[in-house]
Amino acid sequence: MFPLFPLLFVFLAVLDAVCAVQPLDSTARLRELAPSLHRIIKRQSGQNTTSTTNSTSNVNATTTFAATVPLTLASDRQTYYSLISLGNVNLRVGLDTGSSDLWVVSSACDTAQCKSLPQYPLFYPSPSFVSVNSNATTFNVSFADTTTASGFVAEETVSLGNFTVPQQAFGLVNSSNVSFVDQVSGIFGFGFPRLSTIAHLAVNATPVFPKLAQQGLLDYPLFGVNLKRNGSAGSLSLGAVDSTIVTNVSLIEWHEVVPFEPFGSENNVSSYLQWAIPVSNITVGTQTFVLEPTYPQANSNHSVALFDVGTPGIFGPYQDVERLFSVIDGARLVDISGQWAIPCDTNLTLTVTFSDKNYTLLPSDYIIGPTSGEPALCLAWPKASPPSSDGIDWQFGAAFLQTVYTVFSYGIAKKEPPFIGLYPLQPPSAVPLSQAALSALFSSLSLTVPTTLPNFVVSTPTLTTPSYIFNTSVPTSVVAVSDLATSTYSPLIEKVVNGVTETPNVTALPGVTPAPTLATLIITDSSGEVHTTVATLTTSSVVLGRPAGYNSANRIVAPRSVVALLAAAFTCLIIFSAIFL
Repeated sequence: MFPLFPLLFVFLAVLDAVCAVQPLDSTARLRELAPSLHRIIKRQSGQNTTSTTNSTSNVNATTTFAATVPLTLASDRQTYYSLISLGNVNLRVGLDTGSSDLWVVSSACDTAQCKSLPQYPLFYPSPSFVSVNSNATTFNVSFADTTTASGFVAEETVSLGNFTVPQQAFGLVNSSNVSFVDQVSGIFGFGFPRLSTIAHLAVNATPVFPKLAQQGLLDYPLFGVNLKRNGSAGSLSLGAVDSTIVTNVSLIEWHEVVPFEPFGSENNVSSYLQWAIPVSNITVGTQTFVLEPTYPQANSNHSVALFDVGTPGIFGPYQDVERLFSVIDGARLVDISGQWAIPCDTNLTLTVTFSDKNYTLLPSDYIIGPTSGEPALCLAWPKASPPSSDGIDWQFGAAFLQTVYTVFSYGIAKKEPPFIGLYPLQPPSAVPLSQAALSALFSSLSLTVPTTLPNFVVSTPTLTTPSYIFNTSVPTSVVAVSDLATSTYSPLIEKVVNGVTETPNVTALPGVTPAPTLATLIITDSSGEVHTTVATLTTSSVVLGRPAGYNSANRIVAPRSVVALLAAAFTCLIIFSAIFL
């Protein structure tokens, strides 16, 4: 028979040592979660589970009403990212207008794609971290490329530029196969609340930008995006347009966002879901093609185009893309995924028409780059995609958005619908680059695509059109506006008075000027000679994924309560007694 009391002390010591070295979430252990199969740009029926949260409703954010923050193109040319703070932790996140949720990888994520990234440290005590449902509210996202991320919902103070939003619901990922580069740690969605997964999992979980708009914390409920193709920084403006880019706001061309019918499980009112507008035709050179929507009855026989900062290219349905490339000599389908290649010396322009406004892409805009196997052939946008059950036929990402300054106006409850404003950045008279200049551009941006083209003709695949997922019996003419910006805003883009649409004074839209990155120094030397020098202003450095002053001694460890230790020890004592007595 083993002596029991010495054994008890041994177990206490062992348990104390184990608890001292095991990092835990600040409130509870993490649950392992299985990823869902839904696409991030859709919210399928059956996701309306609401979990309780201990957040405080109507918590006001702080702001100075407008701001600009830099947007940087990642080295893989797939993502534009910016810097945010979660509590006292700095992280890079990719901007996405095709989704609505903010999520980042956590220190509990041990998949290969997470290990090399800065992570939100669950083992560090953040005073502003708030647990939601004891971290048991699961969060799952999936993407069209079959990558997934899963974790749980929590709340934290989110800072972007000079905006600070306390107790913001976001996703902490503990399993992911999404690949990021340049130390990007997650996604910051700027879509509508209806598109949010998290908003339907917890109460008071409105996404960041809609929350700012609904609480009237912006100069105007809009954000603007300026994307750069080269290494220079673009900008994200919040609450105002970037006045260094838009020198005349009256030249912004406005396109009303389309509402979507409800899913089967939603209420019986149409509402806004995506940053999408009708697109009527595309012209290649001088030949114009009227676009053919997959679901003609869904949107009055108009194709619908999603404006997605989170995707690098342009995508369209096979019935349209195949016709566009048919007028380019030497164009060929080179992959069953819908990729076309064209001669690199193609000089035809590609003009997209939204409403009656034309936006022209030069070959340098829509050509992806030369193939390594046949340098005379270049891969090109648009890429054909299978039919999508949400009726979004076209997706315009960075390849198009780099040619315009894009304003996403959120809309005002009962006063103004959401709009997308486009401000062309190149004149209509712009001419294509010469072949030598185009080759030099490809070389300077390292755009050669490592691919081997097939030595046979690739046939257009036969595709099945899925059922339309919205309830077409509900008219989109009756739109729920409760999720739009507070009605305390006065409309500046469009308003309806007694059933008549009027255009207010768009010149009153607020502008914001980014902080300068260069300074002019005028120096007079000892001889009296004056020198002028331009210098780059210094910026404060940040450490990603670690709070200021972090060290291993700050790690959260399991609480070593006497009661918990005695309970565990007593359980173990019973087991050992049963074995040895």
